[in-house]
Amino acid sequence: MTSLIQDPLLWILLVVLVAAVVAVMRARRTNMALRRKSNDLQSAREAAQSDRDRLYAEYTQLNAQHAGDLAAVRKDAEEDTKAVLKSAMRTLQVLADEQQLIIEKSQRRYGDDEQVLGDLMMIDHTNSQFGRRAQGIAVLCGGWLGRRESTASVYDVARSAQGRIKHFDRVTINTQVNVSVASRAVEPIAVVLAELLANATNYSAPGTRVDINIQAVPTGVCLIIDDAGLGMNTEEKARATVLLSPQAPVDITSLGDPPKFGFAVSGMLATRYGFKVSVDSVSPYGGVRAVILLPENLLTTDVPEPEGGAAKAEPQAPEAPSVAPQRLTPVATPGGPPRPIGTTAGGLPKRRRRGSPVAVVPSPPEPAQPELNTEVTASRIGAFQRGTLLGRDTTTMEGPQDQ
Repeated sequence: MTSLIQDPLLWILLVVLVAAVVAVMRARRTNMALRRKSNDLQSAREAAQSDRDRLYAEYTQLNAQHAGDLAAVRKDAEEDTKAVLKSAMRTLQVLADEQQLIIEKSQRRYGDDEQVLGDLMMIDHTNSQFGRRAQGIAVLCGGWLGRRESTASVYDVARSAQGRIKHFDRVTINTQVNVSVASRAVEPIAVVLAELLANATNYSAPGTRVDINIQAVPTGVCLIIDDAGLGMNTEEKARATVLLSPQAPVDITSLGDPPKFGFAVSGMLATRYGFKVSVDSVSPYGGVRAVILLPENLLTTDVPEPEGGAAKAEPQAPEAPSVAPQRLTPVATPGGPPRPIGTTAGGLPKRRRRGSPVAVVPSPPEPAQPELNTEVTASRIGAFQRGTLLGRDTTTMEGPQDQ
């Protein structure tokens, strides 16, 4: 026994055993501490996740509330803006109509002076463009166009639209269709066609022509506008398609700066009155082909009577002084719109309506004969206002009555 106690190997084993026991106890305490810490961290993680989910839910709710409030504010602002603009445009339209009456009176008063009449006609033409823009803005703001009591031929509607744009002299109208537009659709179609003609002339090179071809189709009548511009890319066509077939009121603040009203006005009127407008084709000249499709329910075979039973003039703007006027001889044709029958001393083309439509062939220039009296001269050039007189017998309205 004494020998075992004195054996150093035994003591070494005892020391190792004690150290092992101490190490095991320490490792156990460390493991337990780590487990407690892991549990604490897990609980903290779960609490953090819960807080994150709660905060995200609150953020989503606040974000939705903010978006709703912002949309409501924008809607209110849009409605207020439209209300102000509609009121302002109504005032401007009234002023334009009053100015139109003054111009007409001046034309009758100074009918014997063709230079003065030419200037008045140019003022009248500018006034018609001003009125068209006021009409378009009023439509975008929820306003309605004037009411017309009688029908008008498709050709006269095209002439009216031609007279409302700046570069009207670049527009050529070709038609073999002998139908009229229902009274309620005359003004909206003229406004839409004017907007498309304005785009066609503004976005094509100066001096290039713009054609209007009026054709009958199985579902109605098409007015086809072809220009020689640069055309539109895919993005522009897509945006135009959305504006021409609106699913909701157009946001006027989304029309750019400066705003481009043409397609938006056309889309709203087309939707409101039941015809279609498209600009997704290429014209034969490489530009844009715009098409207005008038369904049969907007057309009629009733031919409007000439106003007042007297010959009416439909002259264009005075030609440049350097261009010598040509004498035009009427030739009867089976059908078609009225054509110029001559010129005044100042080179203004004269027109008249007859029982059967007439076409013209040019003859060698001759000295033009002066008009015999003021009343005849004023009567013959009066129809230049807005291309024809078809848009004159309208009254401004703020609702869909009789539209």
